[in-house]
Amino acid sequence: MKSILKLLFFLLMLSEAFSQQTSLIKSEDVKSAYDIQDSVMIKTHDGAFISAIVVRKKGITTPQPVILQYTIYVNDKGRDLRSLKAAADKDYVGVIAYTRGKRFSPDEIFPYENDGNDAYDVIDWVSKQEWCNGSIGMYGGSYNGFTQWAACKKMHPALKTIVPYVANRPGMGLPMENNVFINPNYEWSFYVGNNKTLDTIAGNDRQRFRKMQFKWWESGVAYKKLDSIDGTPNRLFQRWISHPSFDKYWQNMAPYKNDFAHINIPVLVIDGYYNDSQNSGLYYLRELQKYNPKTNSYLIIGPYGHFGAQTGGTAVINDYNVDADALINTNKITYEWFDYILKNAPKPAILKDKINYQVMGANEWRSAPSIDKMSNSFLIFYLTDIKSGDFHSLEDKKPTKKSYLLQEVDFANREISKNDYYPDPIIKRELNTANGFVFISEPLKEPIVINGSFLGKIKASINKKDIDVGVTLYEVTPTGEYFHLSYFIGRASYAKDSTKRNLLKPDAIESIPFSNTHLVSKQLNKGSRLLITLNVNKNAFSELNYGTGKTVTEESIKDATEVLKIKWYNDSFVKIPIWK
Repeated sequence: MKSILKLLFFLLMLSEAFSQQTSLIKSEDVKSAYDIQDSVMIKTHDGAFISAIVVRKKGITTPQPVILQYTIYVNDKGRDLRSLKAAADKDYVGVIAYTRGKRFSPDEIFPYENDGNDAYDVIDWVSKQEWCNGSIGMYGGSYNGFTQWAACKKMHPALKTIVPYVANRPGMGLPMENNVFINPNYEWSFYVGNNKTLDTIAGNDRQRFRKMQFKWWESGVAYKKLDSIDGTPNRLFQRWISHPSFDKYWQNMAPYKNDFAHINIPVLVIDGYYNDSQNSGLYYLRELQKYNPKTNSYLIIGPYGHFGAQTGGTAVINDYNVDADALINTNKITYEWFDYILKNAPKPAILKDKINYQVMGANEWRSAPSIDKMSNSFLIFYLTDIKSGDFHSLEDKKPTKKSYLLQEVDFANREISKNDYYPDPIIKRELNTANGFVFISEPLKEPIVINGSFLGKIKASINKKDIDVGVTLYEVTPTGEYFHLSYFIGRASYAKDSTKRNLLKPDAIESIPFSNTHLVSKQLNKGSRLLITLNVNKNAFSELNYGTGKTVTEESIKDATEVLKIKWYNDSFVKIPIWK
């Protein structure tokens, strides 16, 4: 009975939805050069349905390679169709498939969870069509970047290449970063999960969700009650926060560990220094190079944000004027890549080596055979208790005498926030030094290029069982401006293993390693200095870790009776990769 009702619902929905969408397509394209199949339904191995559109050039009788997009974003304003026509214009077949539950699919919407298996079924169906020559390439950004990697968890022989831009890695960049749940995906769950297309009313209501998060912050209630404050149940949010570890739930959504050893197709990754989810996109690339170093994989990265990387950048990002040569044409490079892989055309000119990166401040592109070889040295600085003007000193020699800086954090005090790490604006005239600690180096004696992701180890003891740590890296220019380079936010109890929580021992000296920071390339001139801010994460933009050792999403201001006391030890250090 259930399957019959599902089928009836499916047919009813099709009859209502097709009239609006297909009438627009037919009116525009009945006399055009395109053969458009608007109402394709692909059945998955477990009985679900995937809605898809296929666009071909009329008059083409020989099979062609296929360019596939797999997305949760159903755009009924013509954008999807234009992208498919663009593929057809370049002598490919354009196909776009929508996540289970979206568009005409009668199934329930669960972002991330079914995309890997469903993408395999879509690729299998496409590969068997008479218009497909057996070669399929995928591209797209953000969620569409994730679905490409998800499709590679179980490789289909017809998938020949992927071009993921700023790819999400669920559980790694969003909805949590280094095991700290952050807020941006809260409203996104309504945007993609409320209907068969996109709930733009909820998705664009920034005031509603900012009001919600500040009301949560001021009230001190548990993070898991955010939707009670909003007044609308958020089933996806509740589903996600029940998995604070990077457990099987997250691992099953995309390639994990040895899954990367089976990915043997060419890959082109495009990302940005100021992409919020950069640690997701580069996670895939790093793991691929780790488990299958012979894979033909490339990276293009520059001063782009999440959306800028998907188009080729903007002249100004977060009030920073980028170098003129940083601007590229992402779509053009993508199709040059497809021609290279699928049609034996020349390789895109920008790909000089495996890693291709724009050096901010130098107005030039450089290349390297791997991320690790972007640098040829490290600057190692210790976070000392030695005063240096208004700050403390970053010293290149390990202190001979163990000491510490003491910080106290009252989680019940909602008038003070801590850890202002977000790079907007990128260049600041002043730095908030009212809380946390700031460490500054001596002026550089020669120009250097910071190339890669900084890392380090924090030595600390606390009177509780856990903390969320923030570390931010700046350049201080000779003119006194603060240039945001990179940052880290993460939970101490997951620092050594993101899959398993290991609580700290109160009052014991603990080592908290960190490495999953944002990659950057920036020319630093003689006279510039490096600056590190070290703080506890305490603000309205993510969950609040009170340190009791309980599940953090269940902690509330009632757990803030004891002030957090931290001793930051002077043998804590950072390693900053450079090219001399």
